[in-house]
Amino acid sequence: MDQNKIPTSVDSDSQRWIQELQERLVQCERLAAVGELTSTTTHEFNNILMTILNYAKLGLRHKDDATREKALARILDAANRGAKITSLVLGLSRSSSGSLDPVDLVAIVQDALVLLEKELQKYRIHVEKEFSSVPNILGSAGQLQRLLLNLITNARQAMKENGTLRIVVKHDAKTNSVVLTVRDNGSGIPKEVLPKIFDRFFTTKSGPDASGKGGTGLGLSACKQIIDEHKGRIRVESTVGKGTAFTIRFPAAAMARATPAA
Repeated sequence: MDQNKIPTSVDSDSQRWIQELQERLVQCERLAAVGELTSTTTHEFNNILMTILNYAKLGLRHKDDATREKALARILDAANRGAKITSLVLGLSRSSSGSLDPVDLVAIVQDALVLLEKELQKYRIHVEKEFSSVPNILGSAGQLQRLLLNLITNARQAMKENGTLRIVVKHDAKTNSVVLTVRDNGSGIPKEVLPKIFDRFFTTKSGPDASGKGGTGLGLSACKQIIDEHKGRIRVESTVGKGTAFTIRFPAAAMARATPAA
């Protein structure tokens, strides 16, 4: 028997096994992200249903056209919000790596804020938005949603309550890239920890917080994988006691098509 061939076979089997485990881990992380939204969206849907029920009763009690028109308009608004949330959660659960299409990053950010609106309100987080007109990037809407949800949730946890979350999306014409910055004024990350934050299973949290989010060590590693798949680059700046800023650069769609995958 040629002993030199044995390690090759073993390595090949091991690589396939590791690849399969990694794929399952990514799937579990994606489903965990959906699960983390369950309590928030369930509460939100309860509010939506109560709005619909109350205005339906109002329309039935009052026969005048003005009151009924107002009731129907509020019912329609609530139903549209419910449909929007359902669409976003379903898109998140179905998202996977694959073909990338032109997407509007500003719209992705706004959708993520819709999903986390009630949670941010619960913790009295003030959201500052600075959105410029930007070109599309090549991306998976569902994957980018996961990226935003992870970054915003981490920021919220770092601030606890009464913090300020600042999200900026702008176009860097010099490099023809779309720049996303998510900045919080929370607890910050120690210098010795920064190099490890994208390592899988690394976490500074003891476990999920009161909202059921955080503590798995999968969120930021998933973010890095998504950014890499979208040919993006990330920079993290943090000062203990002052906050953290994640800045991500994505190539514009035309540039991304012209750049071969790494």
